[in-house]
Amino acid sequence: MDEQENSLSTTPSSNKRPSMSPSRQIPAPKKRVVLGEISNSTNDVVSTQNSAPKKPKSSLKKKKKKTTKREGEALKTEIVVRSVDPRKSDHSSSIYRHLLSLEMDMNKRSSPSYMGRVQNDISPNMREILVDWLVEVAEEYQLVTDTLFLTVSYIDRYLSSYAISRNKKYEEICPPRVEDFCYITDNTYIMEEVLEMERDVLKFLNFDTGPPTTKNFLRILMRAALENYKSSKTQLEFLSCYLVELSLLDYSCVQFLPSVVAASAIFLSRFTIQPEVHPWSLALQSYSGYRPSDLKMCVRAIHDLQLNIKGSSLRAVRDKYRKPKYACVGTLTSLPEIPAIYFEAIDI
Repeated sequence: MDEQENSLSTTPSSNKRPSMSPSRQIPAPKKRVVLGEISNSTNDVVSTQNSAPKKPKSSLKKKKKKTTKREGEALKTEIVVRSVDPRKSDHSSSIYRHLLSLEMDMNKRSSPSYMGRVQNDISPNMREILVDWLVEVAEEYQLVTDTLFLTVSYIDRYLSSYAISRNKKYEEICPPRVEDFCYITDNTYIMEEVLEMERDVLKFLNFDTGPPTTKNFLRILMRAALENYKSSKTQLEFLSCYLVELSLLDYSCVQFLPSVVAASAIFLSRFTIQPEVHPWSLALQSYSGYRPSDLKMCVRAIHDLQLNIKGSSLRAVRDKYRKPKYACVGTLTSLPEIPAIYFEAIDI
């Protein structure tokens, strides 16, 4: 794959983003909704593409509510863990097995029910707008997609325990400079507020900023997916990247383990490209530890996102992957139904 930000190679890119000098002018960003003005109304999601930035409010009161110990324990017990084949094959790499153990650590997971349990002033629609906006920011600043996935992970983990007021949201990414991100939010937040929130989030995460993400698992599983693959390997890689980024938008996908999302994206990508061929294989099952039935719920959730069943008007991810540099995989569509037989056990 040619693009650095979506390379599935395990070797880190040697190309670094050039530093931004104080005299360098930042291109004016496309007009997007200012996060401090996001409404809780479902109808407002449709109009966000043409919303003009508004001036920040003069005062923002910090309303942070930490969950009690009992509530925190309840959050952990409600996390949905899918059925995983315990008989891990020797073909699975030691790195993959290590990442699997890390993702099962409840301290690195977010609650799939935090919107109802913890948050009273923000909604799944508002989260979707936020992630869509972050995709645009990552594109404008040419950030690697690992940064995007880590950002969403931090957000969900933080929101799983702290109630946030609508006028005090958190959008933490790896910035070139703090001032740049005050600028790109139309100065909705001043530098001191961004730094204060950064301190709060890092303290909450206990400076554990390296949880395994879907992108980590996708890189590893793609090796098995490409083995003896007859169609375009580049298309499969980009399409899988596209589908996992779509999953970031949907709050319902928080319930799935990152490894499940990565495996499901590969499953759906193979089905999209070659619907007449079984999208899973013994090699993938052996390497990932997942049977097709383990992936059924997640595959169907991402499939609905791919078909845009809910009719979302947010376009950042879709427009990004419609570009030629991503092999135009955003223009590909899948059959409306995935045959039930594809989720049945694969004969050995």
